[in-house]
This record gives sequence, structure tokens and C-alpha cells, in this order.
Amino acid sequence: MNININQLRTEYLLNPTGLDCMQPRLGWTLDAARRGASLSAYRVLVCTNEELLEQEIGDAWDSGKVDSENTQHIVYEGKPLISGQQYVWKVMVWDESGIPSAWSDTASWSMGLLSRSEWQGKWIGLKSHHAPTHAEPKPAVYLRGSVQVERRIRRASLYTTALGAYELYINGQRIGDKQLVPDWTDYNIRVPFQMYDVTAELTSGDNVIGVLLGHGWYSGYIGMFGYHRYGTDPRILTQLNIEYEDGSRQSCFTDPSWKASFGPLLATDYQMGETYDARLEMAGWNAAGFDDTSWTAANVFYEYKGYIVSDSCPPVRSMMELKPISITRKENGVWLADMGQNMVGRIRISLHGEAGTSVTLRHGEALDEAQDLYTANLRLTRQTDIFILSGKEEETFEPYFALHGFRYVEISGYKGEITPSDITGVVYYSALDKTGELETSNPLLNRLLDNIEWTQRSNFVSVPTDCPQRDERLGWSGDAQVYFRTSSYFMNVAPFFNKWLTDLADAQRPTGAFTDFAPFIPGAKTEHGGDMTYDHTASAGWGDAGIIVPWMMYRVYGDSAIIERHYESMAKWIDYLDNIHPGHLREDLPQFGDWLSIPEASGLGDFSNVSGFSTTPYDVFATSYYAYSVGLMAKMAALIGKKDDSLRYEQLHTAIKESFNKAYVDASGSIKGDTQAAYTMALAMNLLPEEKREFAINRILELLDQRDWHISTGIHGTRWLLGVLVESGHEDIAYRLLTQTGYPSWFYSVLQGATTIWERWDGWTHEKGFQRPGMNSFNHYALGSVGESIYRFVGGIDLDEDVPGFKHIRIHPRIGGGLEYVNCRYTSVQGLIACNWKQQDKQLVIDVRIPAGTTATVRIPARLGQLVEESGGGIDSSIGLKVVDRNADALFVNIGSGDYHFVIHE
Repeated sequence: MNININQLRTEYLLNPTGLDCMQPRLGWTLDAARRGASLSAYRVLVCTNEELLEQEIGDAWDSGKVDSENTQHIVYEGKPLISGQQYVWKVMVWDESGIPSAWSDTASWSMGLLSRSEWQGKWIGLKSHHAPTHAEPKPAVYLRGSVQVERRIRRASLYTTALGAYELYINGQRIGDKQLVPDWTDYNIRVPFQMYDVTAELTSGDNVIGVLLGHGWYSGYIGMFGYHRYGTDPRILTQLNIEYEDGSRQSCFTDPSWKASFGPLLATDYQMGETYDARLEMAGWNAAGFDDTSWTAANVFYEYKGYIVSDSCPPVRSMMELKPISITRKENGVWLADMGQNMVGRIRISLHGEAGTSVTLRHGEALDEAQDLYTANLRLTRQTDIFILSGKEEETFEPYFALHGFRYVEISGYKGEITPSDITGVVYYSALDKTGELETSNPLLNRLLDNIEWTQRSNFVSVPTDCPQRDERLGWSGDAQVYFRTSSYFMNVAPFFNKWLTDLADAQRPTGAFTDFAPFIPGAKTEHGGDMTYDHTASAGWGDAGIIVPWMMYRVYGDSAIIERHYESMAKWIDYLDNIHPGHLREDLPQFGDWLSIPEASGLGDFSNVSGFSTTPYDVFATSYYAYSVGLMAKMAALIGKKDDSLRYEQLHTAIKESFNKAYVDASGSIKGDTQAAYTMALAMNLLPEEKREFAINRILELLDQRDWHISTGIHGTRWLLGVLVESGHEDIAYRLLTQTGYPSWFYSVLQGATTIWERWDGWTHEKGFQRPGMNSFNHYALGSVGESIYRFVGGIDLDEDVPGFKHIRIHPRIGGGLEYVNCRYTSVQGLIACNWKQQDKQLVIDVRIPAGTTATVRIPARLGQLVEESGGGIDSSIGLKVVDRNADALFVNIGSGDYHFVIHE
């Protein structure tokens, strides 16, 4: 058969632990060396131990032979799952000829504690009466508890959650590599727990569980709102369940017997930084034999009133390490290290010096005109770590619970020499699988792609944040939805956005309004004086993320369950809009609009509802999104069988489009505001009647020409612009914009040395220097949404309009931009897709790989009369290929899975 089964996943995750869903979904990919390999049936076995699995006895579930072509979202339909139980599973398939495969390798998942009654412990910590400031956050808490192991262990599982952030130890050894756990959620509603297999870490007799407890998002400085927005002191709940080989069981958990202390981590905050005094270190504090008589009894806190839920997203982890490309000593004795890359993480530094020496590390994204560290754009965030030496021969420091956004590190207070070998930049982000790679013959385009990916790494930290350095770091929904498609090319973001959509649903107001960021902090005033409850609820393009992201999850991953899960909250949003906009026009203020667009002067009128941040009128912008969201809602309602709802939404969608055209589009096709974004969004969202679409396209071209072929769109128009141009036959203009080097353009920032995407087109310019520091991040992914168009049209790998989840694939590279070659690979939910093309010797060569179990339509850019060969033979005689269409510019063929080699001769 030669078909291999790979990438076994449970709820998108590799061998997850601590699940709480009673019918987890399973998935796998297929690989075959031959063409046209597909699936006709599968059989899944789920067992409670590997011996039964080996014997093919599915004591939990044997699906039997199921006739199906599906490899994803296979719902477990076996016996009720048991709390704390580990399950192992495997799958076999039958190909299109009915020939069976071998069994796959083994995968697993573990169930968490499924009932609140199973959590036996108390929430404990240690209260601090210190009032935190920017310079002096609260201290971390050290906790320890004893465990007596009585017999030989078969299995030991440690369940832990916290309001705060923690690191776990058993007998002095760190447990796991997760950072900043648990993830940020609205702790008023839910908090995730984690599960660890600690069988190997326990020994017979005395054992000690140690906890280092920080503040995280719970009691630390959060967003722009200051400290203590959820609570004042962190606390932890942990429970060790031991199963002995004789069948007996034992549970140990946090309770009043645990001891607590403050220690060398004098101050810790996610945004502000940390202060660590090595002179106060307590050797062995997290192991047996430590004298804890000076410690106090842990404080016991009230029971948590929210939900304790499974940790459904890959955790933040250390993902890579960088060494500085240079380190220099300034005249004032301060050292300045350049990491060569704007990044998010921490500095690990090795030092030696006299006891009491205080070494300060400050972090920033850029240097000012004097080549000193630039920190004005950090606003109130300090990003400062202080290490106080103990006097040992060599000491290595790295913060525990702080993350910084930086390229440059200033080191002061140290009298010794510092070399690059003493400094390591440790990069942290949510550990999502890498899925995309795209390389071209253009170094600037390659650097742009690197910048986009680095920006995603920097901002995908538990939630999709806007920026990772200043006092904000919020899960802005408008940025997230415009960037979603790009993010899905670079990483498997399904579990990440699955978690975040729950955050967004938790944040939804009783009116049905979605908030502009999630997790949301209701009623909070910022330290800058803003009212985030009123100003940042239900904004067009931001609130609409509650509709758009579930739709895109379905489109990219074929996941209709997420639509069912969030249907009620989506319906409330549409009902909310319908209720407050009976005339079908969104004219409410305030709005963000096409945020951070470039001012345009069209001469077609001056409107009061525009600003320097959005030159597209707010009503045009907002009504466009209103229509778009309702149209998507009609499709999703039909998809899950809600026909009456679908009809109602379709009627509303039609009414909004009619109102849009009546209010904002004149007889010639001119749209109020006359901006690149206004026309782009109207076309992309299909708001215009057919007879006015050509005018809109031509008007975009005229507006671009007036700006000497420079873009002016903000974060929303930018997402759509290149796609609109390509799909209307103007791929040459799309390439011209993509490769433009003058301001404003993507390459402009690259040529200024950018290593991540800027928040603003003019974050720094030769004429003006830095933009105003209050809002000028150099690590902001929204304008990087162009990555979607690069993968779709330069790389040539795209979704089919009608078939979700890359089950049917569109391959349509656009040749141009002066590129000599492009190599594009994308690991979709169905498996690896590849499209590589090159121009050589008056030939265009396109190599395509399609994963087993899928099909594709390939657009071959061959004019009428051009010779096209596939694998050395004629196109019409190629095995596994069928010509389905032809026009003056291209040939279209349908193919099955496998490798194809197309050559187009001049």
C-alpha cells in the first residue's frame, strides 16, 4: 500500500495531558510515495494500556472499520473517560482500493481531574503587605510541602493550577519546562490547570514539593491598568495522586502544613522586571533535609469561585537562544549588547564580582541618535532586571517570571569585563508547531518574511498581543483577526486561537457586545487616564473578530465544532448590532477605523468622522464590517444546520449591503472617503454590485498612481489589498507594492534595519526620526498581515473557496516581482503541501507536492500556444492529472496527491 500514517494528534495536540473534554477529537495525516493515494476507511483503537493496544483490544473504544475519507476531527465515541486515566491509541486506514495499511505508531492522552470534588487541597500562598510600584514590584513566594512515599510506585500525577505564575520542583529538580503557567484568562471566570507525570521524580521515603510562586497576570502589572486587577497576592493549588503497584492510592495536596517564605527573588513582575539578591539564596529549599524552621505556615486563601479547566494550549516555553552580535563598553562604563534581533524573552548572564554588587539590565528595542538605549516608547513599563551578586566565583542569572521585548540590553553597575559568551538571549513564546517556510531569490522579501515570523513569535505569548514591550500587551481582537490567516501559515495556531476564542466569549458583555481585547478587564481605568470599558467595547473590526476568527478556524482547519461551540455568542453579537443599528448603517462612535492608515487627500470631500489614525470614514468602515460579519454568520448557520437562522441572516446581510450602497456609493461607484481601504474592503467583502466593481478596482489603481505606487492603508485595508489586486488581474501592481522600497512600504522598514514588523508605517523615518513614543512599537504584527498574500500568491499555496481544511487545495503561484525562484512549504492539517517555482533557460518550472488524502487544482501560468510538460511528458497524458479549464493566461488542472513536475516553455 505504501501509505504512512503520521502526526497523530488529540485536540490538535501531541500526546496532551490533563484533558477535560469527554469526547476528544483525534486526527492524523497520510503520506504516500505514489500519486492519487486517498483514504476510504479507518479504524481507531483506544486502550487503557499499551499491552491491550498491542493485542488490538480496544477496551476504551474500537471504532471498527468506518467508511470515511476524513482524517481530522474524529470524535471519540467509546466508554466514558475516567478522571486521571491515561489512554493510548493508534489508527489504521484503507486506501482508495480497499487495501489496509499497517497500524500507526502509538499516541496518547491523559484525562485531568474531571470533577471539582476531586480537588482536595487548599489554595495557599504568603501575603505580602508591600504596595508595589513600577520600580519595586512585590516579591515572589517560596513554598514547600512534604510527601511520604510508602511503596513502589506505578504512576504519579501532579495536578497544579495557580492564580499567578509558578515553577514546580520535586526533590530539587525542576518539573517540566513550562513558563508563565497557567495561561492568562479572565481569572474571575476560569483558570487552567496543568498535569505532570512525576513518577520518575519521586523516591522512597521523604520527598519535597517546592513551588516558586510569582504574580503573572493575576496580581502583577497588567495591560495599562496597573497592579492587582484580579487579586493582590498569588496563590497555588496542587495535588499529587500516587498509584502504587499493589493497587493502593495516595493523595497529597497543598494544605496548612505547607511552609512559606520570601527569598532572594525580592521583586518580580511580568512587565516591570525582577530583582534577585543572590546573597539571600536558600540552598536546598526545594528538597528534603532543608531546615525550614524559620519559615512560616503558608497562608490559606478562600476557595476559588471560578472554573478550573484543562490547559488546552501549548505552554510558553524557551524556544531558542541567541548570542549577541556585538557588545561594547560606553564611556560611562555601561555595557551595551546588541542581540541582532528584536525578540521577546530574557537575558541569561554570567557574572562574577564582590558580594553586594548590583548589576542592572535595561531592555529596549532601539538606540537613539546618541546610540544610547531608547526606552521612551516603553511608556510606564521598566523592563529592568537587577541582579545582586553573592560573591561566588561565577554566577548565572536569568529572570523567572518577566518577559521583555528588546533587541538591545544595557548593563550597568558591573566592574568586570563582559564578552558575548557571557550573554544569551532566551526566546520565549507559546510553543506552537512551525508549519510554513517560504524562501525567494529576493533577500529583502526573505527578511520581511523573517520579520513577520519573529513578530508572531514575540506576540503569541498565551494570548495574541499587540506588542510585547510597552505597558499594554493586550489581546487586541482587531489585530488578531486581520493577522489570523498569516499566523496560520507560520504556525499551527488552532489550539492557540481555540483558547483565545474562549477568552473572547468570556469577555462578551451582557448586551452581546464583544470587547476590543480579551481577556478583558471590565471597569478598569488605565494609568494614562483612559476608560477601557466604554472606549474599547464593540468597535467595528475588533468586535467582529468574534465572527471572523471562528470562520477562519473552520476554513483553515476544517473545524466546524468551533462554530457550534461559539454560535450562541456570535448570534448575540449580531443581534446586538441589529438592535442598535435599525437603519443597517453603523454610525456609532468612537471607532478605530482603518487604524494607522496614511492620510490621503482625494479632494472628494471632508468628513467629520475621520482622524489622523483612520482616513477612511468610520461609518463606511464600520458598516463594511457589519455586512461582512452578518454574511459570514449566514454561512456558518447553514453549515451547522440552522436553516431558519441562515435565511434571517442572509436577509439582514442583503439589507445592510443595500443601505451601504445607498448611503456611501454614488452612481459612478465612488465610495465616501475615496480611500484605498474603502474600495479594497468593499471589494474583498463583496459589498458592491457587479457593475460597480470595475470602477472600484480602477479607482484603487488611480489612488496608488497618485501616491507614486505607495500603500496608504491601515491594518485592515492592508490585509486585503494585495489579494484584491491579484484576483482582479493586477498581480504586477501587487508585486510593485510588495517590493516598493520607499516610504511607506514593507521594505522601507527592512532597509532601516528592522528585524520585526513595526506598529506604524512611519515608526522611524529619515525626515522625522521616531514617531511619537506613546504609540510606537517596533514589534507589532498587524501590518505583517501581508504574509497571507505572500504565501497565497507568491508561494502559491491557498485554500479552496468551497472545501475547508485544505482537503482540496489551490496551487496558483503568480510569477513576477523580478523573482527568479520561490520555494514554499506548508504543513497543513492534512499534511505537507509544497510549491516551488523557478525561471531558468527560458523555462518556468513548477514543482508541486500534494499530501495523500487530498486533491488540488493547479493554475499553470501558460499562455495559449505555450508548451506545457509534466514529468517529461505531455500534459494531456500525465497520470493523475486532468485539464479542467484554460484561458488566455493560464491552464487549470486537477490533480490527486503526489509529486508533480511542470515545465512551461517559452
